[in-house]
Amino acid sequence: MSIGNSPEDERPFSDVSAEAHTSIGRALRQARVAAGLTVDDVSSATRVRIAIVHAIEADDFTPCGGDVYARGHIRTLARAVRLDPAPLLARFDAEHGGRPAPTPAAPLFEAERIRPERRGPNWTAAMVAAIVVVIGFVGFTAFRGSDSRNDAKAQVADGATTATGKAESPTPKKDTHTAHKPLPSDSAIAAAPQDKVTVQVSAVDGRSWISAKDHNGRMLFDGLLKKGESKTFQDSSKVNLILGDAGAIQLYVNGKKIEDDFQPGAVERLTYTKGDPEVG
Repeated sequence: MSIGNSPEDERPFSDVSAEAHTSIGRALRQARVAAGLTVDDVSSATRVRIAIVHAIEADDFTPCGGDVYARGHIRTLARAVRLDPAPLLARFDAEHGGRPAPTPAAPLFEAERIRPERRGPNWTAAMVAAIVVVIGFVGFTAFRGSDSRNDAKAQVADGATTATGKAESPTPKKDTHTAHKPLPSDSAIAAAPQDKVTVQVSAVDGRSWISAKDHNGRMLFDGLLKKGESKTFQDSSKVNLILGDAGAIQLYVNGKKIEDDFQPGAVERLTYTKGDPEVG
């Protein structure tokens, strides 16, 4: 007879390690039913789409879009139905070829950013650069020629004055070199409207499923953002985001870059307002 709480009372999640014969989807479904939750309840609580919840409970992980997303959804759904996600993730890794060898995330993604792509010569850029050089040279030559002609005219006028003995007041010249040029304005992305919240989502390091809603809960976008693609969302007061793989995403909020260190495969739920950037 033990004294005090049993070890089972101190566990935050139900233990599914003993149910080796139960599949991942069946274990999640049984835990959901035992918790008295519907698929709609779980979808609303986790922001995982209903179709994906049904597929995972049927042990079909294809709609997840890859093993990284599937692991993230399994972890999220397990916590929603009060299951320990570790045994489920271990079983998923064993059934899908094992988990990749651990590699520090930051160096891996940094290497992906700085790895040069092999491309052929960019003849269009070279042609544009050559045209700019030629135009600049022609403009500089014409400007210098104009100054030389003005100096020659001034010398002829001075000689004529000396010969006739008549003094003429010199005509003031306009100093075109001392005119101050206006400073360049801020970048276009920094000129976001002050009366709205503007959020730009870019998939710079890989693809990611994203969902965006306005302050009324109206869906602005729900789908897969491929690598290199970006979406911009705007609302009068608030934009709600869900990022399926936050580590692949770069955010700009109201014209400013968000520097949060999102992890690869992590599901992030964010809210931004007109006063941001700051994570909601």
